[in-house]
Amino acid sequence: MSQAPNQADAGARISPGGSAGPALRKMNIARVAESFALLAATIALAAVFGILMPHSFLSWANVSTMLGSQAVLVVLSLALIIPLTAGDFDLSIASMLTLSSMLIAVLNAQLGWSIYAAMAVAIVTGAVVGVINAGFILYFRIPSLIVTLGTGTFISGVVLWISGANTISGIDDGLVSWVVVRHIFGIPLAFYYALLLCVAIWYFLGYTTAGRRLLFVGRNREVSRLSGIRVDRVRFLCLIASGVISSATGILYAGTIGAADPNSGTTFLLPAFAAAFLGATSITPGRFNAWGTLIAVYFLVIGITGLTMLGIQTFVQNLFYGGALVLAVALSQLVRKREPQDFT
Repeated sequence: MSQAPNQADAGARISPGGSAGPALRKMNIARVAESFALLAATIALAAVFGILMPHSFLSWANVSTMLGSQAVLVVLSLALIIPLTAGDFDLSIASMLTLSSMLIAVLNAQLGWSIYAAMAVAIVTGAVVGVINAGFILYFRIPSLIVTLGTGTFISGVVLWISGANTISGIDDGLVSWVVVRHIFGIPLAFYYALLLCVAIWYFLGYTTAGRRLLFVGRNREVSRLSGIRVDRVRFLCLIASGVISSATGILYAGTIGAADPNSGTTFLLPAFAAAFLGATSITPGRFNAWGTLIAVYFLVIGITGLTMLGIQTFVQNLFYGGALVLAVALSQLVRKREPQDFT
């Protein structure tokens, strides 16, 4: 007999009309606000610069340039979040981008290979680098941070060797045309390639069994093993995917500039990490996610572009990316409300 009042009380506590109703609604509002805070900040930042420089910052030419020019960074950041989701760092992504673009230039511009054959070689090379990274990390149990730092440095040496430390131009105009020359609604095709990849990764992580397993592995590897998930296989495939997408980013980069520079590609590493961790505080807070990463890239580029147009010196880019990375890591840990994951 005494259970009925208790059940009624419990119902009152959890019902929308009960005393917990307003608290629950406030909690839901707070979660929504947290999820879209970065998007709101991006819009607000664009509005501020738009008010200060309405004729230059808000011009379609500037907007189109920002959207198209950052496609390379978006794709590279999306490549990075795949191993990060599984709990592994990949510091070789920027070096792989550089190697891929250099292979395109050497094979196509210097040796006369077709652009398609050169692209195929670049993609296969990315997969091979992913296999090498995975082999050292998973077989020898070396922390991913150390392995990928080493392979990235090695790759940078290979790039300098095959290029003679020189910029190589003369890449097939067809690649350049399909990356930056052709536009849809005034925006280079490169932006749409990045957007398609974002949609693909979002769908994979949110709506496929393999994506769910990847998220589970990133949360807790030991529990995943006990649940029957082949953790090492998941991590292996993630590192290969990172290498392949990084290679594709190199192809995109070669098409963007019409040449290959042995050094400039490595400058994308810090911005990619800043975008990945900042994106983990948005849309799906506490989790690396595609849409959050996309928003983070354009939040950063809007800030840098706006400050540069206001006359701030170019060092603002380093300040913005470096500060964003530190703050993003701190915020992502606060959002997760738990101990840092094992990234070994």
